[in-house]
Amino acid sequence: MSRDLLLLLEPGFTDPAHPGERFVCPHGVPIEGLLASDPERVARLDVKRVPFARPRAVVIEVLDEAHQGLPALVLGDEHPFPDDAKTLGAQRFVNDPKRILELLAERHGFPKLH
Repeated sequence: MSRDLLLLLEPGFTDPAHPGERFVCPHGVPIEGLLASDPERVARLDVKRVPFARPRAVVIEVLDEAHQGLPALVLGDEHPFPDDAKTLGAQRFVNDPKRILELLAERHGFPKLH
């Protein structure tokens, strides 16, 4: 059995186009907040934070070069796949941040957004 894998950009990343500045991903911040709210539940899935710079080798290894946008939730087989999951080869994944938050609640028991 494989676990869900959550791929996020490392918080506080730098962008060569803006020297001296640090950034967070606006789509990843709500997910990071949810993860921080319940570390015990985080242990139920795999989380990898990857550097901003492309190519993003970790993402390419799991998905492919055309799907390096983050965040992404790569679905393991411990739970049924949702009907709206995207398929790429043998992988099923979701890259809509709101849907990722919903699936973290459904599949791992995190609180739901209201």
